[in-house]
Amino acid sequence: MRILFTVAAAALLGLHPQHPSTLPAPSNPGRAAPAISLKTLDGKTVRLSDSRGRIVLVDFWATWCTPCRITFPALDALSASFRDHDVDVLAVNEDEHRKNVNAFLEAHPHSMRVLLDAQMTAADAFNVRGIPSAFIIDRDGRVRFSHLGYTPETIDAFRREITSLLEPLQADPRGR
Repeated sequence: MRILFTVAAAALLGLHPQHPSTLPAPSNPGRAAPAISLKTLDGKTVRLSDSRGRIVLVDFWATWCTPCRITFPALDALSASFRDHDVDVLAVNEDEHRKNVNAFLEAHPHSMRVLLDAQMTAADAFNVRGIPSAFIIDRDGRVRFSHLGYTPETIDAFRREITSLLEPLQADPRGR
């Protein structure tokens, strides 16, 4: 409900969710990522802490969100491009009705992991103020980058930020 209010308020103020500079970033970069636990589509539990030691992009989206619908295939392609580089992309869906999620995913084949957050517990833990919102978490479990909204440059920004977090490890194969 809080997300819907934020989107409605932004619309009334003339702000557009595709312009991320119009609203503040959803989180304080550098803080520890919240401990979240969500279910996959097949009911398995996934904990963010399970990805410790990996770089994680957590993207909050919904089927009714037009920018999210545009971003989804691009995120899946980004996920595939980093598959061999210790990077996890978690697409956290905020829809209240599972049938909407199922219908969307059936029409949009994907390989990235989709998690369900109908109660918005993960969104609240990350202090999400609108969707799409994304967070890039480093190997130590700290939020390093956050994004609110979507522009055509967003995926390129994700790629640059993830690559910047990979570079220290690539420079020294021992990870030091």
